[in-house]
Amino acid sequence: MIACAAALFTTAVAIVVLRRLAAPLGLLDRPDARKQHIGSVPLVGGLAIFCGVVIGAWWYGDSTPFNRILLTTTAALTIMGALDDRQGLSVRARLLIQTAAILVMIGSTDVYIRTLGIINGVQIQLGPIGIPLTLIAVIGLLNAFNMMDGIDGLAGSMGLVSIGTIFMFHHQEISPGVTILIAMLAAGMLPYLAANLGFFGRKIFMGDAGSMALGYLLGWTLIQLSQSGSSDLQPVDVLWCVALPALDTLAVMYRRMRNRQSPFKPDRGHIHHMLLQLGLSPRITLLVLVIAAICLAFVGNIVHQYGQGVSLAMFCFVLVTYILFATRRWPIITGQAVQQRGQ
Repeated sequence: MIACAAALFTTAVAIVVLRRLAAPLGLLDRPDARKQHIGSVPLVGGLAIFCGVVIGAWWYGDSTPFNRILLTTTAALTIMGALDDRQGLSVRARLLIQTAAILVMIGSTDVYIRTLGIINGVQIQLGPIGIPLTLIAVIGLLNAFNMMDGIDGLAGSMGLVSIGTIFMFHHQEISPGVTILIAMLAAGMLPYLAANLGFFGRKIFMGDAGSMALGYLLGWTLIQLSQSGSSDLQPVDVLWCVALPALDTLAVMYRRMRNRQSPFKPDRGHIHHMLLQLGLSPRITLLVLVIAAICLAFVGNIVHQYGQGVSLAMFCFVLVTYILFATRRWPIITGQAVQQRGQ
């Protein structure tokens, strides 16, 4: 608890300091055709949160080699994200750096996705295929949180829901293992959300530095716990821990590729954009999505009791339903709503 308090306090102090340094550092988000916020907003939330995680973990002590390497590679991605926030990096450059960080983690810790668990009584071992699958999974997750960072409080709230879901599946106490890092991450997220939602001084954004660090830390936490064999969290449960960001990202990428566009091309077709087009306010949209993410977590916890095969089948059903609804039916609904408001 003291270490979490240290993480929270450090993040709050870092927000105050970095908010003043945002302009000299060039870390300001200016509105444009896609970004519709008012005025220039400091992009320092992610840097502040990472400072809190580092200080909290240092205060707790008893760090494992896995945690030290994870924090080091997270630092590299956070710096890359800050550079992307400052001047914009190409998709290729971002992917190369993300890939390098993941390969360093795999090579240094020998942790990667080795099994998909027991499906219908059969242990599905991946062998060498597990390494490229780990690359795809971690890169996909950190970009999923990056894509979800579209309205105030959304990425941070999804991160808190994911952390809560991890502890719902992982019944063991917090230990010096990787769970201590996400405990610090949750603590650091609180002052950020207060600032991001306008309750704590001038508004700030998480930026790419924050969304990438958030997705990266969660990704490796899920891999380490689900592959260790010492946790109640099974490989299929990982999908439910990040259900809403995963569903939205997969649906958006499917739609873009179907339209012969780059899956990484930004647009305003995410679930939060659709709810805003429907006429909901940003705060109501945030509330609806947080409730939806919590409901998905509880569904995953319920089907977990019936085995990983049932859990995987249920998630696939939810995924297909979501993609069909988001790419076919929902545009019709939002179009009708916009037309009615115009009349």
